[in-house]
Amino acid sequence: MQTDMIRGPVMKSMMRFAVPLLLGNLLQQGYNVADTLIVGKCLGFQALAAVGSSFTLMTFLTSILLGLCMGSGAFFSIRFGEGDQKGLREGAHASFLLILSLTAVLNILAFVFLDRIPWLLRIPEEIWEDMRCYLAVIFGGIFATFLYNYFASLLRAVGNSVTPLIFLAASAVLNIALDLWFVIGWNRGVAGAAEATVISQYISGIGIAAYSLKTLPCLKIRRGEGRVRWSCIKQIAGFSLLTCVQQSVMNLGILLVQGVVNGFGASVMAAFAAAVKIDAFAYMPVQDFGNAFSTFVAQNYGAKQESRIRAGLKGAVVTVLIFCAVVSAAVCVFARPLMLLFVNAEETAVIAEGVRYLRIEGAFYGGIGCLFLLYGLYRALGRPGMSVVLTVISLGTRVALAWLLSAVPMIGVAGVWWSVPVGWLLADAVGLIYGLSRRRTLFSGQIS
Repeated sequence: MQTDMIRGPVMKSMMRFAVPLLLGNLLQQGYNVADTLIVGKCLGFQALAAVGSSFTLMTFLTSILLGLCMGSGAFFSIRFGEGDQKGLREGAHASFLLILSLTAVLNILAFVFLDRIPWLLRIPEEIWEDMRCYLAVIFGGIFATFLYNYFASLLRAVGNSVTPLIFLAASAVLNIALDLWFVIGWNRGVAGAAEATVISQYISGIGIAAYSLKTLPCLKIRRGEGRVRWSCIKQIAGFSLLTCVQQSVMNLGILLVQGVVNGFGASVMAAFAAAVKIDAFAYMPVQDFGNAFSTFVAQNYGAKQESRIRAGLKGAVVTVLIFCAVVSAAVCVFARPLMLLFVNAEETAVIAEGVRYLRIEGAFYGGIGCLFLLYGLYRALGRPGMSVVLTVISLGTRVALAWLLSAVPMIGVAGVWWSVPVGWLLADAVGLIYGLSRRRTLFSGQIS
């Protein structure tokens, strides 16, 4: 199931690794879409608004764990490319302990601050009861999220993107079945949707952990290798924490934008909840192609294959731009039918606002596609700090413009929608200028 990305045709090896990753993350969106679609159709637009706002918050919390795991994955890929099995084993143990500890802290904080959320996110009173019910259950799945993402990142780092897909596929199918059973069959409301998700997450997380412990040599401690050096922990922390900052800043910005959206009432909240799911589903493939590209670059960076990195970068940019052009056209044309998947036809105000959002965002998917490649490139080259800078530029612009433009009566909530592509394009420009200014030395450095 492993893909060798250090040898063979560049784009063929990258795509062979990327396709299972892309399919897996489409299934991941299936988790979220199942909740949104079933809740929106069966429980009404206020319940949809509650679950949608909860999703934004959970995406922020999950991004912290995902960033930690992705950062460790870049470290693993470099060690794998170098052929340093001992370093890979030590790094795997160090990162597991580090991220497990941070997961425990995050889970405790989530429950401690649960009742402060209405104030932080400007949640309307009529929405909060459903939202609190959903979050009280969904927070229980944070540990499962850690398990899946940690072991999936480790497997992908050594070239195995198929096994995470298998576990995620089983979990997504189970999630949809349980959603229908709990929400429609048992009338469990939004709590039922949350319960279905958490049960599915634990099955996926425990399953992939058991598989990895059984099959990966790097998880088997050898005699004399029980201790983890402080220098290894520092390296892991350098990769993991900066990537965590990048991922969490990205989603913190989205969370702050959610606060602006919530100020426009339940109809706009519901439109945003549905449109964001469509939006994420549309550009998720390029996000995960960016992650696959990052693994390709990291392995070849460790193996000192500079020419393969350059060839992979050219092929990746062309692939992403073509894909984004096709998806942009599809989303702009089919915006209304896509909204009708989540919202009943009589909710005309919700549908109209969702369509406007999708046509603005959808026209600029090429911008976010290139940004994901830049994130993956700098993370793989041992420069995760640059990924953080680009994220701060993108999301800082988005948040600032969202607050400023939405306050102008003639612009209103449309200012929130337009702030997004402006942030993408500005970050792309900075990332491109930085790369071109260091093009002679960017791929030739080495992590010590």
